[in-house]
Amino acid sequence: MIQVLIGKKGSGKTKTLIERVNDAVDTAGGDIVFISCDTKRHMYDISHRVRMVDTSGFALKSYDEFYGFLCGLISNNFDISNIYIDSVFKIVGTETDGLEKFFEDIEGLAKHYDLSFLFTISMDTAQAPEYVKQYAS
Repeated sequence: MIQVLIGKKGSGKTKTLIERVNDAVDTAGGDIVFISCDTKRHMYDISHRVRMVDTSGFALKSYDEFYGFLCGLISNNFDISNIYIDSVFKIVGTETDGLEKFFEDIEGLAKHYDLSFLFTISMDTAQAPEYVKQYAS
């Protein structure tokens, strides 16, 4: 399952994401992963039981590279049930170029491994493409 929190910068998406991450600690059926390009900023806001992954040192430049990165995480730990991704545009360094195919690939990955993904995307909800709006949470 894929869900997306859409909103303009400063609209509270990350705060909502962190609340959902911490809520999942007690309800998730497996391990939880929080991915951001700056996890130090949220280190004290997120439960110590959540695996935090900082992508800043991996020089990800496309959605294909990020998809491979996610596959690597999953292949290393088959107990992952929930993956939370903050500011996907900052992680990949681009906005919507390649995002539709990425979501299609993530949807297949989520179904195959019974995973739940939650992304934050900074954009005006009214201007979001339909393929993004369908996942709006």
